[in-house]
Amino acid sequence: MLVKQIIQSKGKGGVITVQPGATLADVARVLSEKRIGAVVVSDDGRRVAGILSERDIVRELGRRGEICLQDKVDDVMTRNVFGCSPDDSADLVLQTMTAKRFRHIPVMEGEQMIALISIGDVVAARLAELQLEKDALTGMIMGY
Repeated sequence: MLVKQIIQSKGKGGVITVQPGATLADVARVLSEKRIGAVVVSDDGRRVAGILSERDIVRELGRRGEICLQDKVDDVMTRNVFGCSPDDSADLVLQTMTAKRFRHIPVMEGEQMIALISIGDVVAARLAELQLEKDALTGMIMGY
């Protein structure tokens, strides 16, 4: 399975982004309202300046307390964001996300972000693929 197939199965929800300069409190509100685990920091919704996850916010809260909620995303976000291509295999992306401990990865076409996928998206797609393979093998064995 390819990343572009995962994107197609997710539908047209779009990527939730925040502007550089937003506060951690702003991002926490967005994460809660949208029930998501990360946002992409972007001026235009297409170029990735960084990514900020719920883990990043919790880490700062644990380290410094609620005063960190006034911090700007620019000070906390991951700047060197690793992306993948729509033509990458789901297995490769899953291995990369596991090895690098990412839960979210932008899907890029050149310098432009076209989607954001989570490790849950990749695992769900892989499980669906395995179910199809199982059903096909069962059908061959059973003769139908």
